Amino acid sequence: MRTEQFLTTDDALGQAFAAQRAAFAADRHPSFSQRLSRLQRLQQLLQAHEAEFVEAIRADFGGRSTHETRLAELFVLEAGLSHARRHLRRWMRQRRVRTALHFRPGHNRLLPQPLGVVGIVAPWNYPLQLALGPAVAALAAGNRVLIKPSELTPRLSAALAAAVARHFHPTELCVLTGDAELSRRFCALPFDHLVFTGSTAVGRKVAQAAAANLTPVTLELGGKSPALFDASVDLAQAVPRLAVGKLFNAGQTCIAPDYLLLPRGMTDALVQHLQQAVARLYPTLRDNPDYTAIVSDGHRRRLQALLDDARDCGARLVPLNPAGEDLQSGTPKLVPTLLLGATPAMRVMQEEIFGPLLPVVTYDTLDEALAFINAGDRPLALYWFGRDAAARERVLRDTHAGGVTVNDCLWHMGQEDQPFGGVGASGQGAYHGQWGFDRFSHLKPVYQQSRFTGAVLFRPPYSRLFERLLGVLRRWV
Repeated sequence: MRTEQFLTTDDALGQAFAAQRAAFAADRHPSFSQRLSRLQRLQQLLQAHEAEFVEAIRADFGGRSTHETRLAELFVLEAGLSHARRHLRRWMRQRRVRTALHFRPGHNRLLPQPLGVVGIVAPWNYPLQLALGPAVAALAAGNRVLIKPSELTPRLSAALAAAVARHFHPTELCVLTGDAELSRRFCALPFDHLVFTGSTAVGRKVAQAAAANLTPVTLELGGKSPALFDASVDLAQAVPRLAVGKLFNAGQTCIAPDYLLLPRGMTDALVQHLQQAVARLYPTLRDNPDYTAIVSDGHRRRLQALLDDARDCGARLVPLNPAGEDLQSGTPKLVPTLLLGATPAMRVMQEEIFGPLLPVVTYDTLDEALAFINAGDRPLALYWFGRDAAARERVLRDTHAGGVTVNDCLWHMGQEDQPFGGVGASGQGAYHGQWGFDRFSHLKPVYQQSRFTGAVLFRPPYSRLFERLLGVLRRWV
């Protein structure tokens, strides 16, 4: 399917936004039953169109593991929906907060209010989950939602737009499909909140476009997420888990481990364990439906250029190709490859990889490893493997990352009871669970004055009594 078949026009974009603005103005605080209905219909949409979505994503990639789609996209969405429905009534309640003694008997509370119209710009790597995941939180918070999915997954984008139109009125939830130019115009709209998932470079442009309207943004970006093997690591346990985290979706995951920091002297053992792990996971690659393809020719060429540059700069390339297959032509898949002896001068250590390539950097001391991590931008994820609790706590304390999984990869992303987001160049803002509800709400502070208040003593004309009372209050605070 060609992208041009389902382009959204400028008029349609403006009309969809204006319609949602008007609908929100007419109903600024949807009831619990209205919000629950929207979440339930989203659940019904996923159930009714699961097979269609899975096939569309498989076709867009030219070969995507249906099991990984069902796990990382559909299951993650269903878990988030279930969590939101279960806790929605509590999230919507007004929240009593502490009132300082000198302001009593008045009292404070927070009133959660919807922001209005939330825009979501979704990427291609998990095109369903990253389009609808933020929408779960935004709908729970009572907002109207416009979604712009990626033009690199046109079949899924078209299927999602059609499915949403069947289950939702366009003033509730609407999907607008089109090219990168539509994304640019989309981000220039005066949303009440804008969510973008993608590269750091594009995230900067999105933030600049949103700033013109003072639109608050949630940016879930990426960067060089490190995996750190401590000297206490159990390679037999850690390497298979690292392999799964790296090769899930063929590495096309924003929180995939982007490089490995390895204690010096463990390289040969690492190679042996990794070859065994990949052979168990993927005995073959070319025709294996469990091993996902690279999404486009352009991305495959970029990954090949990273390999060529690393080889030219002195890296030793170790293909992880159990059956010794030829993947150079006639397939969109790419052989998983270890890059030993990686250095900061190589492009593969300067760019987010987004593919099945794993550079390995060796270190002598933990101080050296921490300095290497902290010399770069703050990553979206960090993975630590080992058995030394003191070393683990030092790494957690002395590094910054959006989130961490200890002794495994990726799993922190699926926790609805914890926030998910980046820090620094890897993003800003967090969602999932109540963090998402609060992100897409205005927690309006309300102070309610009592009939019996001493505030009358702090009005003109000021007297010596005012000075004495103010002195007492200043000693209390």
